[in-house]
Amino acid sequence: MNYTIEANSHVPINLAPATLHEEVLQNVRMILSTLQGTVPLFRDFGTNMDFLDVPIQAAESMLVGEVFDAVARFEPRAEINNISIRRDDMNGKLIPILEVSINE
Repeated sequence: MNYTIEANSHVPINLAPATLHEEVLQNVRMILSTLQGTVPLFRDFGTNMDFLDVPIQAAESMLVGEVFDAVARFEPRAEINNISIRRDDMNGKLIPILEVSINE
């Protein structure tokens, strides 16, 4: 089964997910919403932001690569099937939207 996760979705954190699927999806959302270097004692966690101040087309490609790498490293139970990027030109944001399936 495929699930869609949008990086800027505001879903509350559940400290006791009822199912494996809820846990994995929450972990992927956490990876997407955390900037690498901002978690004390775990500076590698999150998504690398080296694509800032890069032309938009190059930034989109770099963001896709960073998301693939981060999810593969920190939540190997999630398999990314597709990544699309939504542009928020008014706020200058690139918002990744992932389609994932869960490996049990």
